[in-house]
Amino acid sequence: MKKRSITKKLLSTTIALPLLLTSVSTATASGIQNNQPSTKFQGKGVQLEYLDRGLVAASTSEGVFLSWRLLANEAKGSSETGLTGVDFNVYRDGKKIATVTDSTNFLDKNGSTSSKYYVSSVLDGKELDQSASVTAWGQAYYDLALKKPADGVTPAGETYTYSANDMSVGDVDGDGKYEFLVKWYPSNAKDVSQVGYTGNTYIDCYKFDGTLLYRIDLGVNIRSGAHYTQFLVYDFDGDGKSEMMFKTAPGTKVIKYDKAGNITSEKYITMQQKDIEAGYNNTDDYRMSKEDYYNHVVKMFMNWDKQEEVMNGHWPKTLEECFGIEKKYSYPLLKGDAESLADYFMDVYAPSRSSNNKLRNFEGFIVDGPEYLSVFNGETGTEMDTIDYKPGRYDDGLMWGDYAMARIEPGNRVDRFLASVAYLDGEKPYAVFGRGYYTRTNLVTYSWDGKKLKENWEVDSGWTPMTDPFNDGPHGRDGTDPVYGSITTQGAHSLSAADVDGDGKQEIVYGGATIDDDGSLLYSSKDTMPPQSAAPGTTARLGHGDALHVTDIDPNRPGMEIFMVHEGAAWAPYGYSLRDAKTGKTIYGGYTGKDTGRGMVGDIDPSHPGLETWAVGLWTADGKKISNTAPGTNMSIKWAADLTTQIVDGARDVTPSIKDWQKGTVLTAEGTRTNNDTKGNPGLVADIFGDWREELLVRTTDSSAIRVYLSSELTNHKLYTLMHDPQYRAEVARQNTAYNQPSYTSFYFGSDINWANVPMNVYWTPGVLSVLDNKIKEYKANGELSGPIVPQLENSLKQAQFHLEKGSVDTALTFVEKFASELTKKTNQSYLSSNAKLNLSHDAQEMIDMLEKVENK
Repeated sequence: MKKRSITKKLLSTTIALPLLLTSVSTATASGIQNNQPSTKFQGKGVQLEYLDRGLVAASTSEGVFLSWRLLANEAKGSSETGLTGVDFNVYRDGKKIATVTDSTNFLDKNGSTSSKYYVSSVLDGKELDQSASVTAWGQAYYDLALKKPADGVTPAGETYTYSANDMSVGDVDGDGKYEFLVKWYPSNAKDVSQVGYTGNTYIDCYKFDGTLLYRIDLGVNIRSGAHYTQFLVYDFDGDGKSEMMFKTAPGTKVIKYDKAGNITSEKYITMQQKDIEAGYNNTDDYRMSKEDYYNHVVKMFMNWDKQEEVMNGHWPKTLEECFGIEKKYSYPLLKGDAESLADYFMDVYAPSRSSNNKLRNFEGFIVDGPEYLSVFNGETGTEMDTIDYKPGRYDDGLMWGDYAMARIEPGNRVDRFLASVAYLDGEKPYAVFGRGYYTRTNLVTYSWDGKKLKENWEVDSGWTPMTDPFNDGPHGRDGTDPVYGSITTQGAHSLSAADVDGDGKQEIVYGGATIDDDGSLLYSSKDTMPPQSAAPGTTARLGHGDALHVTDIDPNRPGMEIFMVHEGAAWAPYGYSLRDAKTGKTIYGGYTGKDTGRGMVGDIDPSHPGLETWAVGLWTADGKKISNTAPGTNMSIKWAADLTTQIVDGARDVTPSIKDWQKGTVLTAEGTRTNNDTKGNPGLVADIFGDWREELLVRTTDSSAIRVYLSSELTNHKLYTLMHDPQYRAEVARQNTAYNQPSYTSFYFGSDINWANVPMNVYWTPGVLSVLDNKIKEYKANGELSGPIVPQLENSLKQAQFHLEKGSVDTALTFVEKFASELTKKTNQSYLSSNAKLNLSHDAQEMIDMLEKVENK
């Protein structure tokens, strides 16, 4: 196609950047599955977020520190210290005070908290855009005010309070700025292996100014704890606005507020029709009391002869055989006989297996009732679709092995959940939801087209065979599925999406196993048991673990590596291991003979190449031991100017701090706390604004606010926002899953980075048509846009949108070019400010560039 003259004119002052669009569905190109949403348009490359400049300012002892984003499409090459592309002019109170070429931050020694700042990107001496103006925070942090839920009381009469917990971010309204999603934990939140009632879990959505947009009450039928609610915040359908997706149940409801903070509506989610017909209701409470559980066991025993595995001949025909006592009852059991066996089971058999088995106290669990997966509109909280959660629990954990070990834990292995975002086709984000990782292991991936959740593919190990569900060792043996049976016992308390085989599509690293982008099994890692282990010379899974890290750890090796710790103790070949992410083969590791519960990676010692790893001692990337001591393992953070890694320390009632392995404590976050008991996780660690460094988000001690800390150390390294790296962005969405793990880039990130190897991603970002529309409204309101140009611009936008939705890219391009031409007409110059002209022209050109790329594919 021949380029229009207006395109050539605009290109003379603007670099060629990917298109930013809105309100058009995107589709995948790989043909992984047949249920693709119908689509009229897809940009070229991977779908990422439209982000504004992200300028922030903070008052420090040396002056006002400024930090802003370089967008990935603005990077065009590399130097010895960073990436090259656009430079930036810095303005204070309307006057240019600096041009920054080697970074995206600046220290204004003469600034004050009353100064107003903005920055403009510059190419070949021409300014391309202008950021929003900001004033400085009074210190190097900002308090985002929260609205704490009211205290509650359990059915057992126990009171509980609330504290802010895990977080996520997403642009829910399409303005290029992040909103903040906060999960509220009750003080009685519990691990799945712990007995007792919990309060409700809530998820709030806040603007950065503290405005509460809505609250989702998960209800009494979703237990509160680290393993139950993994919430994904992402733009799944490519409309430029993030949705939210997580597991729900009858009783989950959306609470909406007005600008004054008053409740305007409360609405339950839509239950499945089959469940309504079966008598379920949104007002039901499926939490078990002690009496409920006893009756549940009696009912289970009365139906013993109907158990699937009993009928198949895999389990003993009688419960007496299971418990090792003399047979004296006829089956099916009468209620009185079932009660006698339930009494024996709870009072004699279970305590004989472990003194921890106090089943008479079992209460607060949910082992019955519908389970759903829901999608919510990120901007309004409105429920958009609800389907059955797959797979369902099936039972209270009997088939999952929850009664088989010496420690009997009903409702444990069955209720282990994981979730992530993954670019399975290299272009479109998919939602990944998992259930189980000790015995039966299941993953299901979904696409979202703006109207319906559609299953992409499912992975299911099948049940782990047991000879006796009340006395067996179900871990470490294959499931019944002939393809995926080997992935049992391999899952971690987290997961990662990463392109481990270099084909441009992300795989799912599910602990010791990796699932390929198309749902096939890439590998399930095993190794030979060492002489000092429980089974020398045999082959065993690497097995389950608490910590998992996937990135390019050793830049001197091709591809990525996986560092993981393992809890199999004497029955696992390693307590910690580094393995090749593509093949699953172990590079190095160490047998510990114990549950190795924590491990981390990072560039903490720049005198050694690559990232260090630590769990038991400290090791170089290529496996040389450095020290018997090592940093903490709560959470890492990219905080320093030199690209080294720091560690967030502090748990329970300890004041959080950021520690550098060589420099010591570099930040003490007074007046705040981390989350999740001994895990000591911040609410979030992510590059949410400013330069490439990560911000630390922690709750204040009273949970009245989320405190956002900004690194104010000047750096001479220039890198695009980490949120424009697909792996990192997906991992930020995944960070709140179970045992929070850091977010890693798809490329090597360390002090010895080779800048030439930083990928220049081809991507597109839904959202600019709505951004342009919002800018027009903003400029009209503040007087920067007026007169006849306003309806001209609005009509061109509407026409471009209309033709894009009809699939006519060429005609849409014509109207975008018409939009741009209106901005340059002499007769219109008196009706728009230079700022409005600059920014509207900049965004219009991005659209033109991308539409031309699509036409010329």
